[in-house]
Order: sequence, then C-alpha cells, then structure tokens
Amino acid sequence: MSFDFRALSGRPVIIGGGLAGLVTALEMAPEPVVLLSAAPLGYEASSALAQGGLAASIGSDDSPALHLADTLAAGDGLCDEVVVRRVVEAAPAAIAKLEHFGVAFDRATGRGLHLGLEAAHSRRRIVHAAGAATGSELMRALVAAVRRTVSITVVEGFEARRLLVEDGTIAGVNAAGASGDLVLATSRVVLATGGVGGLFRDTTNPLGCFGQGLALAARAGAELADLEFVQFHPTALDGPQRPMRLISEAVRGEGAILIDETGRRFLADLPGAELGTRDTVARGVHRHLARGHRVFLDTRACLGASFAGRFPTIASYCSEAGIDPAVDPIPVRPAAHYHMGGVAVNAEGCSSVAGLWACGEVASTGLHGANRLASNSLTEAVVMAGWVAESVAASSSMERKTIAIPAAAPARADPALVRSIVSPALGVLRDGESLRDAASTLLPLARGSTSAAEPAAVALIMVVAALRREESRGAHCRADFPLRSAVARRSKITLVEALETAAAIDATPLARSA
Repeated sequence: MSFDFRALSGRPVIIGGGLAGLVTALEMAPEPVVLLSAAPLGYEASSALAQGGLAASIGSDDSPALHLADTLAAGDGLCDEVVVRRVVEAAPAAIAKLEHFGVAFDRATGRGLHLGLEAAHSRRRIVHAAGAATGSELMRALVAAVRRTVSITVVEGFEARRLLVEDGTIAGVNAAGASGDLVLATSRVVLATGGVGGLFRDTTNPLGCFGQGLALAARAGAELADLEFVQFHPTALDGPQRPMRLISEAVRGEGAILIDETGRRFLADLPGAELGTRDTVARGVHRHLARGHRVFLDTRACLGASFAGRFPTIASYCSEAGIDPAVDPIPVRPAAHYHMGGVAVNAEGCSSVAGLWACGEVASTGLHGANRLASNSLTEAVVMAGWVAESVAASSSMERKTIAIPAAAPARADPALVRSIVSPALGVLRDGESLRDAASTLLPLARGSTSAAEPAAVALIMVVAALRREESRGAHCRADFPLRSAVARRSKITLVEALETAAAIDATPLARSA
C-alpha cells in the first residue's frame, strides 16, 4: 500500500508496534493517528515473546492493596507509591479491555480466568493466554483490531531515526525505509519502542531492541530516569540461540526448583527460595555459575509428564534443544530481560519535551522501582496506553506551515559493537572501574556518526547512571558499594550530562599523568 505522506501531516504519530503502541492507537480512535513501525506489526516486538502474562487482582482472595504491597516490596524502596496504587487499581479493567479487543485468556473450570502464581506475588493473580504464549495471543488480537480500525494509518517498514524539535517542542519525525527517507510533520509523538535488551549478549529480547526510543528522546533533549536498573531474568534457556528462550517464572510458580549439576538445591535458603524477587534469584544463579557450576531448572517432580500440556510453548523450546522437561532438568542462566528505566514521564506519560509522550518499557513511570514485580510490565503498558491516549487527544495540535527538513536520516543503527562493552560492564554484578572503562570506550562512539552511535549513546547514559549510583539496590548491584543507601532516590539524567561526565572521566588519567 502506498501513502500520500503529506496527507498525514498534523496527526499524532505513535512510534512502535508492540503492546503499548497498539493499545495507544486503539484507545485514540476515532481520532486519526499514524502508527509507525520499523517491522511488520507483530514482529520484532518484545511483547510477542512475553510468556507469563498480566498481573491483576482478580481472585476472590486478592485485592489492589495486596498487589500494591507486593509491587512496593519488589521495587526495593524506589517505587512511586501514588503511581503504583493507580496502576494496580486499574489493572482488572485493563484485562477486560483486552478481552474487548479480542484477546482470549486462559480460563479455568467454571469459565473464570485461570490465575497463575509468579515470584514475589503473594496471590495467584497472573492472567495468561495459551499457557505461556500470552504475548503471541496479545499481538494476534491487537494487530487484528488495529488493522480493522479505520482511524489508524499503519506505516510499516519505516524506522524513526530522529525527532525534529523546534523551539523546544516536537515538530516532526524523521524516518527511513527501503524506499528512502520520510518526514512526518507533527506536534504530538508517542514513543512505544520497547527496551534495551539488544545491548546485551545474553538477552531474551529481540536483538534489534537497543533502546531506539531512548536514543530518540535523548537526542531531543528529554530527561531520562533510572536507566541503571536492568532486570535480568534468572531462567533463560542456556544455549547458543539468541535471543535466548525464556523459561517463564510461571514454571517456578508451579513448583520447579533450581539445582546444580550435583542435584543440590542451592537457593533453598534464599528468602522465598526460587520464588524470591528476580534480582535476588538472578544474583544467586549468576554467582553459582561464576563458581564453575551449571544451573538447571528441575520440573520433574512438580510437573513431570504434564509439563507439555501446561507450558506447550516452553516445551517446544526445550524439544528444539533436545531436552524433555519430564525427564531432564533444563539448563538456565540469567539474561537481560526488562528495563525499569526509561524516558522520565508524569502520570499521563508526558516527557520533559513538549509534545512527546512515552509508554510501555521505554517509559519510566515509577511503577517498577529498582526491580520490576513479575508480569507488572504488560499491565502497565495497557493501563498507561489508555492514559497517554487521553492526554494526547486532549492536547492541541500545533500546525506548522513549514518544518526544517534534515538533509538525511542518521545511519541505521547496529548494536553489535556495543554489546561487547555493555555486557560485562552493566551485567548482574557491576563495579566502578569497569563502568568508568566502559564510559571512556563508549564516548567517541556516541559522539560519532557510525551505525554504533545511537546504541552507544543509550549505553553511555546507562553506564553513567550506574556509575553515579554508589549503592546496591534492586537490580543494580555494585561489588564496590554492596550496601543499600539509607535514602532512596530516583536518578535523572540527560544525554548532555552523560557526555560531560564521560568526558571528565576520560580526561582524568591525562590529568593524573601531567
């Protein structure tokens, strides 16, 4: 299909074809919007890979207050309680909304929703679909809903490369595709571009997810928050495939245990054991691997022959690797999975740049704190998408008669070079020396114009944020600062600040040798 792109001028532009972007577009109907996606809808989005589901206090023994308490506990002192309360109270309605859009959730006998248990949840409150293929079902239903909604113009195959800013306000989007460059004039842009897992060698995210939205926002001058907090999922299938296959936390919720090659349950003394918070379980697995052990998830006693029926998607992953979970323990290791940090936004998803909103994993709302509670992310994406849509619709469109057209879009990004720098420096365990070395290495790349520039810029801001946080809290663990500070504080940073800090670090050795 071809478009007269000039006819789209002035419409809100939603960048990203995952859960947050699709729901935002649907919620804005019948206002005409543009949904810009680098890949065909349903592809290359982390949402499609989600297994566990959405957390919502639907059970008769559950309540928003309990969901709130669990979220705050997992967030290790850094959650915004007002945001958490608002999201968990809206969660049950979000499930109903998704069903309205055509999502078929799993139901138990009696037709009620089947609720799963995941780590650090005090109740069964995880709503899932197709066993552990929730993301796939979400994308199937929502993509179909978007395609039949006439107010949504889907532009596929064009990647947003720059946000155009005039007088401190969004003026347009510079994108590029196989047929050339494209400029969409608009004063309203929503970032829904996902996370940063593609910056790491071991990741469950699509390899192209390097933080594109963060790069767009940072170059536009937006403030970013809590970028140092990267959640490593403790049980990714240990093998050569990238992205790594996720062994859902729901498997541990059904009773699976972690053992080593000797059969020892090495995390039995951890608070919550295998159902402890993700940060503590990931560190426990990481340290055991560092001691030379192998780590396995053992489902033989709790699920046995019923594994494939309960988790058909994971069973197929295991089968591809020559593993039968009914008789074989599953080899696992931690992998970068979710970014708690992102574009700093308020309760309506507004960033510090006029005309720029963000929702989903690219945004930092304060819900997740220092460590996301399992299955809160999909819930947040749906809930925040509704609030963002309301805010965008209520804002006035500022038509511009002229817009400065850039000579050319920046080069297509490639995070491959950056992975070798980020993976050791921003891993499960960190230290100041490695972070400073990474900052010095990333600085010239971020300042350059090669395909590594945008991933390097995102990584540099994350590294500087991690260097500034001289404590261990949630998913951020510093070997040189192992204690948690008495006062919890969220971090805020801009690209300019990160570049200045890295330049000062880079100059320090020269000053010492003078």
